[in-house]
Amino acid sequence: MFRALVFFAILAAAVWGAVSLAGHPGSVSLQWGGYRVDTSFAVLLAAVAALAVAAALIYRFWVYLRRAPRRVLWAWRAKRRQRGYQALTRGMVAVAAGDANEARREAKRADALLDEPPLTMLVSAQAAQMKGDEKAAGAFFEAMMERPETEFLGLRGLLNQAIKRGNKREALSLARRAYRLQPKSTWVAANMFELQTQTAQWLDARVTCGDLKRRKLIGSDEAKRHRAVLGYQLSQEAKARGDTGEALDYLLDAHKLAPGFIPAVADLAEHWVAGGKASKAAKMIETTWEAEPHPALIEPYWNAQKSTDALERVRATQRLAKLFPGHPESHIALGRASLEARLWGEARKHLESAIDAAGGPPPARVCRMMAELEESENDDPARAREWLMRASMAAADPAWVCGHCGNSVGQWSVVCGKCESFDSFRWRTPPSIVSLPEGETAETELITEGPAALPPGGIEAG
Repeated sequence: MFRALVFFAILAAAVWGAVSLAGHPGSVSLQWGGYRVDTSFAVLLAAVAALAVAAALIYRFWVYLRRAPRRVLWAWRAKRRQRGYQALTRGMVAVAAGDANEARREAKRADALLDEPPLTMLVSAQAAQMKGDEKAAGAFFEAMMERPETEFLGLRGLLNQAIKRGNKREALSLARRAYRLQPKSTWVAANMFELQTQTAQWLDARVTCGDLKRRKLIGSDEAKRHRAVLGYQLSQEAKARGDTGEALDYLLDAHKLAPGFIPAVADLAEHWVAGGKASKAAKMIETTWEAEPHPALIEPYWNAQKSTDALERVRATQRLAKLFPGHPESHIALGRASLEARLWGEARKHLESAIDAAGGPPPARVCRMMAELEESENDDPARAREWLMRASMAAADPAWVCGHCGNSVGQWSVVCGKCESFDSFRWRTPPSIVSLPEGETAETELITEGPAALPPGGIEAG
């Protein structure tokens, strides 16, 4: 609508001009070089307009000729760039599909067509890795590190190669450099923290843990747990150096951050008992037992209560067990102490209560205690053998089990010796898997995962 109005306005102005010129024709006389030209003003105006149009057309044609080579070059480059990006896209698709040869061909084609090495180097490096040529891939990653825009990608590639080779020192150095470039990267931070723990860089790991918390890459509870575990490990190193003061400081910090961390509780109790603070150690163990009983707390509690003989240990265990009387660990602890004190009736009562509290088949360690009880109290090898058979068929005793690989150990460790995971051990019953003989059905299986039920009447000795 607006364009139509403009057109009609211009047309009206032109008509008005033509009518005005027709009403006032006027005359023009021009003398130049011996020539004389007489004409009307309207004709002169038309001639001037024609000359202006001709000059404009000639100028535009001259500009077009002048710019033609550049436009041709631009069009050629645009076509070349388009073909290069198409080759790069096909190379990335080949990488995703696992076709190393096609990825390498398309990467070379893209490199020839595009003047953008960072893009093609990444595809070339990935293609080399798929073909197993880690040396060539490393060369591409190192070249990428020389450019600011691709330095992080090159670092990531070299870091993955170092981890794959098992060179943790080199990997940690690369991770630190990558962390300086991208401190908010969860991947970099997690890898750097993991490498620091695997190379026993406990203080550096604590600093990294603090950075992770500040940048909100890990939660507050997780950060507290990490700091507690690292503090406990630092206390162990200080203890090995003979620096008991520093070891105690780290233990106090670990217990403050994670009050239920059993290894720290047991070690701190030992420090306090050695330092003349036995009542404080006993109180701490009682608080921990009330929240979650653990067999590793029994002997430190005996030491804190100064229980030197078997009967004193029974009395100390009774005080501890009253804090969580229905828990199987309380009954097992009382059964163990009663066995050592040769209180056969008390031992049997608590061991049977432990079996009832377990809510299933008897745990293996309870079966072994029952075997010891039958042999010590009744001198009954047959019954003792029966309980030992049941122990061999029961689930394994609770242990520190790695949540990543299932590795189980008797003593807690900060890093799993099998998969090198940090703080992955938790106290629980290790899973057990029993394969059935060929042709046997699941209905005749005695053991699955966990304790096994025995036929009524137990196993006959023979």
